Amino acid sequence: LKRIAQELVETVKRNATIDWNLRESARARMRVMVKRLLKKHGYPPDKTEHATALVLAQAEVVCEEWVG
Repeated sequence: LKRIAQELVETVKRNATIDWNLRESARARMRVMVKRLLKKHGYPPDKTEHATALVLAQAEVVCEEWVG
């Protein structure tokens, strides 16, 4: 679980752009990356949507510091 969290942070940080949370195409790309990472680590498919939404919500809060 710790490794998944670390990779999620790295992925979000690496792919966050200034307006990623405003452009739907950028949000969709970020969602796909998060879902792929969860699938790679065997995360339960029935919980992927909720986990992805949670990761993106948290990323919106902290990304201002990363990008800015």
